Amino acid sequence: QVQLLASGGGLVLAGESLTLSCEASRSAFRFAARRWYRRAPGKEREFVAKFFNHGPTTYTDSVKGRFTISKDDVLNTVYLQMDNLQPNDTAVYYCNFRTVSESYWGQGTQVTVSS
Repeated sequence: QVQLLASGGGLVLAGESLTLSCEASRSAFRFAARRWYRRAPGKEREFVAKFFNHGPTTYTDSVKGRFTISKDDVLNTVYLQMDNLQPNDTAVYYCNFRTVSESYWGQGTQVTVSS
């Protein structure tokens, strides 16, 4: 079992930045895919960004150029740098670490962007 602890959310004004962190309780290098998702109020959960050990990072169109996913395998942590935040980025953000046979989710961290 692996526990994921997500943190870094908060209340910001439009145009400001936040960095989310997701720390794994064990070595994260074996997880080929590490993703961030979000769920806005009244909406379905949506994919935000993916770091893939064997391929390019990918982003949903609405965050391209504003969000950056990165990792630190020494700290077993994946980050989501979010710049120029907008009110429609308001959501609970979840991290997900995945292999072919395993999938683990963090508890979610709230991001609220006020105009």
